[in-house]
Amino acid sequence: MRPGFKALIIGGSVGGLAAAHELRAAGAETAVYERSAGRMQARGAGIVMQPEVEALLVGLGMSAESVSVELRERQQLHIHRSPDRYEAPQLMTAWDTLYRALREPLAGVCYRLDSALSRVRVEGSDVTAEFADGYTAQGNFLVGADGIGSVTRRLLDPAARPAYAGYVAWRGLEPESALPGDLLDLLAGRFTFFGADGLQMLCYLVPGPGGELAVGSRRVNWVWYTNVLERDVPRLLASRSGRRFTTFLPPGEMRPDVVAEVVATADASLPPPFAELVRHGEVFMQPVFDLRPFRMVADHAALIGDAAGTVRPHTASGTSKAFGDAAGLAAAMRGWTPGHDLPAQRLADWEEQRLIHLVRLSEMGINLAERSALGTATGRRFFTSA
Repeated sequence: MRPGFKALIIGGSVGGLAAAHELRAAGAETAVYERSAGRMQARGAGIVMQPEVEALLVGLGMSAESVSVELRERQQLHIHRSPDRYEAPQLMTAWDTLYRALREPLAGVCYRLDSALSRVRVEGSDVTAEFADGYTAQGNFLVGADGIGSVTRRLLDPAARPAYAGYVAWRGLEPESALPGDLLDLLAGRFTFFGADGLQMLCYLVPGPGGELAVGSRRVNWVWYTNVLERDVPRLLASRSGRRFTTFLPPGEMRPDVVAEVVATADASLPPPFAELVRHGEVFMQPVFDLRPFRMVADHAALIGDAAGTVRPHTASGTSKAFGDAAGLAAAMRGWTPGHDLPAQRLADWEEQRLIHLVRLSEMGINLAERSALGTATGRRFFTSA
């Protein structure tokens, strides 16, 4: 069957791949353009399996269990007493595992790296995307799935800017085989967490780097949120290679003096098992940002995921929100062909529904953060400059 229209998808992470699958199922031809020049860095290591993600996997002939580590309990650590535990079955996957599961079925689809968007032109039913290297692509609809630093959003809505939320996420992703046996025994099969004034930490196991699920081949994913003044963030993001980072400091790029500071702060403020986990980790970091939702639809274009607006990571809904955006957009676009008017009412309904959902998730995430005084004016601050 001849595709009804061609969609240009800007952003080749899991949200962009989800959009490619959903739009293809709706009858579109798709092409994906990713600004990274080489292998993509995982912007967040662990992902909580949510219904929107599971639904797409099932549609592709995969089960959630095939890409996830199953947990059986939650436990809250304390500094001076034993953990509290309760039953809470849950499935956990990882960014690279999910990326691979979505990327491999698109092996025959255009997926172009080193494609930094620089301009978008709309003429009738045609959309032209121009990239920094001089390459151009023609289609009929453009989807911005390029994350918190979205160039697509800046071109469509130049006034929209992310705002620093007042805290950062320190992260680690370690082979379970590299951890001491007693520490692994404590963490395996459990979602483990700890909270105090101005900080929160959690960890759980995820599949191995190749999607391995066997005991001994998985990884321990952890994230530790701490309040950091905005003026101190550039110092913490300064890399050992000299490259400039603004929204993500990859593994291996943290300067040794900051690594030592992170370890010392962990020893002073976390329960001993979590402090030990930090000491074993190759730490990377993400500042947390808020981007208030405003619009998702423009002329022959739409924004999804973090390009449209962010939710705090405490909701565990960033990935699932992008997948839900993609599924709804595809449903709205189903049946459209170039030369006919866009399905404006369906797109408007989709935008309204998704913005309501996004606002609700955003408010929920802020409330969850405030329970640990994260991003608040009164919460304890860490990593302050002299």
